[in-house]
Amino acid sequence: MSLKSVVLIAAALGLGLAGASAQAQDSALAPTFGNNIVSTHPDGRQARLWLSADHTFRAQGRGGNRSSGAWRVRGSRLCLTQRRPISIPFSYCHAFPQVAVGQAWNDTASNGDHVVNRIVRGQ
Repeated sequence: MSLKSVVLIAAALGLGLAGASAQAQDSALAPTFGNNIVSTHPDGRQARLWLSADHTFRAQGRGGNRSSGAWRVRGSRLCLTQRRPISIPFSYCHAFPQVAVGQAWNDTASNGDHVVNRIVRGQ
């Protein structure tokens, strides 16, 4: 799965300058840890993204393909770098509002689809 197919559900938060600020950013992403971000496309198919506190992610595209890699906050965006199934040497960054489990927001996928994203409890 390409990184683009997962990034449509990626998140962005403010970037801190020191370790304490980085911890604050991670805690702002805390609602996603142990849960999943589901992105529903107009055709009803869904992509899923799982962020872990250790700065890794797993993803499943709407076609069922799986990928994984690392995430980090850069500026006001959350950036994903895919490592598997193939390593992609650049990050794809995308905006993400600060939301709680169960909340949804409208977004645009990397392919131009208007999608609805939601943080869903559980893995």
